[in-house]
Amino acid sequence: MAKRPPAARSTAKPCVSSIRKRSREDRLSALPGDILVNILDRLHARDAARTCILSRRWSRLSAELSRLVISAKDFVPEGVSTANISGGDDLVRTNAAVVEATKSMLARRDPGGRHTVRLLSTEFYLSDDVPISIGHAIGNAMATHKIEKAEFTVLTVKESKQCRLEDRLNYGAWFVSFFYACLDVFTGLTRLSLENLIFSESDFLSNILGTCKQLKYLGFLRCGTMRMITHQVEHAQLCELSMVRCLFGKVELKWLPRLTRTDFAFWRSFEEIPLSFGHVPLLEVVSLENAALSWHKMIKLSTLLCETSVRDLMLGFRCEKIWVQPESVTKRLASAFNRLKIVNLGHIPEGYDLTWTMFILEAAPSLEEFYMTVIDHPCEMQMDKDKRREGSYIEEKGVEWESPTSNFKHHRLTKLIIFCFESYMASHVRRVMNAAVNLKYVYLYRRLSCDKCKHMKPLKPIMFPRSKKHRCSMRKQMTQCIESGARIHFLDFSVMSDDHKARLP
Repeated sequence: MAKRPPAARSTAKPCVSSIRKRSREDRLSALPGDILVNILDRLHARDAARTCILSRRWSRLSAELSRLVISAKDFVPEGVSTANISGGDDLVRTNAAVVEATKSMLARRDPGGRHTVRLLSTEFYLSDDVPISIGHAIGNAMATHKIEKAEFTVLTVKESKQCRLEDRLNYGAWFVSFFYACLDVFTGLTRLSLENLIFSESDFLSNILGTCKQLKYLGFLRCGTMRMITHQVEHAQLCELSMVRCLFGKVELKWLPRLTRTDFAFWRSFEEIPLSFGHVPLLEVVSLENAALSWHKMIKLSTLLCETSVRDLMLGFRCEKIWVQPESVTKRLASAFNRLKIVNLGHIPEGYDLTWTMFILEAAPSLEEFYMTVIDHPCEMQMDKDKRREGSYIEEKGVEWESPTSNFKHHRLTKLIIFCFESYMASHVRRVMNAAVNLKYVYLYRRLSCDKCKHMKPLKPIMFPRSKKHRCSMRKQMTQCIESGARIHFLDFSVMSDDHKARLP
């Protein structure tokens, strides 16, 4: 019987790209499991969930994730933008996808197993049928898994500028229904962010704080109650509280032993800031912002902050009048400013004398960094003269102050940073350099570019020293007859450091 000839060997070479692809996959798979889990933790929930189909190992690793961040924005139907999502089928499908993703990712985990969920964060849209299923899914997760942090971010279909009073009342009613239907979930939440809600129950803020006893962060954007009352805020765990463009009435931070930061912005309906501080021994960061009108009263920081130990203070003026009352150094002001290390003054209106800012320097002996942004934003300001008059806007936005202390010297300030610097501010830089004897760096940035403002006529010509000759001349002007070792830098925003970017208002 004749022997069968051997099969011919293939002489075709494997595809180079195929080899490279397998090589990359092999190198990735060869990594230790904890490193792969760390990589998966950095992915969106949708992408992380898809890795389970790659292999058994990937499926097992996806069940060990420590961070489950599930955002409705990642599940918006194809072809629909998050800005244009409707309140109909698109919204239903998006919220349903959030529920399924939550259930799917948790179903792979071993209930009560050794892998703790460090963070379970869920972001979803509020709807008239109330996303109770989302609450139940999170509630089951809390009951069956080890979860360190649980967060809710509640979105509304209409953005803030589109919301009418009727919309906010509806959203408020829907959230209240959701809240009472899922009380077990809210008792375990560590972070809650809400927007565009008006509550018919005037004391609903107290209900949230009384129920959510584990909260570390509570944030409100354009929220409020129908009736303005005084809220005495007490909470044993709360570390951060943010209230931006809200109408709750007066807010008294009465007893918050762990509060470290608060952001309070816009009190348009009140003559005085509707905020006061009680027992807040750990409070270090305070951010206050308002577009003050003619009838807004000036605020004395010595009175507002006298019971605090603030280290980082941000004051924003939204290109309108200065609402801070410059003060001579008193025992009360010195007590309020004694621990200040960083001050950031945002959106100071253009063209006015900056001498008043020196009162902060005189009252804060420990100040190390001083930031200022001096700019008018036509895109955000009311520019029509008649409407400004009707809206009680004031044309003279500056404030005058003269130091009662001659030859004042500051020994801790090392950095002065001015965003949107212009030539007329040179005299103020010189004033600070003369007072701050240990100043090391002066960073002067040119005007901040704004995509909305660039299509509008600038209010004033830009006077930033562009040429090398002009900058040398200005340096001499700032340092003439002053003994200072500070280095003056004229910079563009393209070379801004990350720590400076973080201070932009």
